[in-house]
Amino acid sequence: MTFFPDKVREIVGIVGDVKLEGMDAAASSATVYLPTSQLSTPSLGEWRSFPMQLVVRTQSQPTRLVSAVTAAIHSIDSDQPVTDIMTMDNLVGNSLSQRRFSMLLLAAFAVLALLLAAVGIYSVLAFAVRRRVREIGIRVALGAEVKDILRLVITEGMKPALIGLLLGVAGALALGRVLASFIYGIAAYDPLTFAAVAILLVVVALLASIIPAYRAARIEPTRALREE
Repeated sequence: MTFFPDKVREIVGIVGDVKLEGMDAAASSATVYLPTSQLSTPSLGEWRSFPMQLVVRTQSQPTRLVSAVTAAIHSIDSDQPVTDIMTMDNLVGNSLSQRRFSMLLLAAFAVLALLLAAVGIYSVLAFAVRRRVREIGIRVALGAEVKDILRLVITEGMKPALIGLLLGVAGALALGRVLASFIYGIAAYDPLTFAAVAILLVVVALLASIIPAYRAARIEPTRALREE
């Protein structure tokens, strides 16, 4: 038995956690379901002004039951309006619509930032290699092979790229705690996403080092020595 100020009521069942403020909100601390006949609203006219929801579970397509459920309600009270009919999927979707829009906007900016990072890495490393064409020509003139030039350029070019990548991963892990409050139904830390972004940036850094270095190593030493 559970005690209320006016009377004693019998507990007939216990339900799971209830989220009244939305799927992304915390569960309500205390929720009690009472039969409408036990609520203190005596007249039918007052019932019409009292907001109520009816939930129907079905194994078939929910929209097929709209007319049948509406008819059942009107058989009890023909003047009772039936509005805001929606499926549970729609209800959950509406609850998360604002958060979903925010995450789509954030994802768009994240993709743009990733593209800018890739272009920036390629441009900086390619420019750094281009400025070493004269040095590369001297090395080739002294007998260095293409593979030696590539090894040198890749080693020196990948060091800052890898350091930046490690700092970026550390920052993403720290930022994940902030993003955890904006997402629902997925984890804030996705190893696959981290790995995919890291591999993409590493590949970009490698291409930015290999392509200009290979071109410079293939230039005639006399021409490379005239480069400024």
